[in-house]
Amino acid sequence: MTTPPLSQAEPEPTALNGPLEPKAFDAPRIQLAGVVDYDMYDRFRAQLDQAPATGLVVVELSTLGGDPEVARMMGEDIRFHSDLNPARRFVFLGKAAIYSAGATFMSFFAIPNRYLTRGTRVMIHERKMDKMLHVAGPLTTCVASVRAVLHELEHSIAIQNEGFENLVRGSEIDMEEVLRRAPENWYIEAQEAKAKGLVQDVI
Repeated sequence: MTTPPLSQAEPEPTALNGPLEPKAFDAPRIQLAGVVDYDMYDRFRAQLDQAPATGLVVVELSTLGGDPEVARMMGEDIRFHSDLNPARRFVFLGKAAIYSAGATFMSFFAIPNRYLTRGTRVMIHERKMDKMLHVAGPLTTCVASVRAVLHELEHSIAIQNEGFENLVRGSEIDMEEVLRRAPENWYIEAQEAKAKGLVQDVI
């Protein structure tokens, strides 16, 4: 039996399933650092477009946080491209700090596809709002304004909790613990995250 040319060879089985060795992370295809914002999204999409169509695609991130909706946009791109091409495996590598919106982005990766470098901290917290509500005018208009803010809060909480559920699903952490600790900014060190089943491994 002849060995197919390298360009036609099937990816190594461990590249598409199973735990990964540290050497698999030596050249991440997508490297992101800094505030999660629209500039990061542009960098993310540019690198995603250049990523290989098959095999392992490591997404490395280090961030102190940012816009959770941008994090969700990036996460949805990962989900969409994973569904579109099962021959490609996206793996998350968190480095140094995965705070806030970074944890939101990580939640879009299945636990077997989540890795952290040694000493990395994951920080989970509730979304924050900074808004002044000025009530003036006819009473019915005032009620409508108050309800609009209330609806914004309710839907923001619902979206937030969906992210929390995705983050801890399949781990030893339950929603009760997340909702209890998130308001105080919950920091989880890499080895603790592994012990709790939040990530596959620490490299």
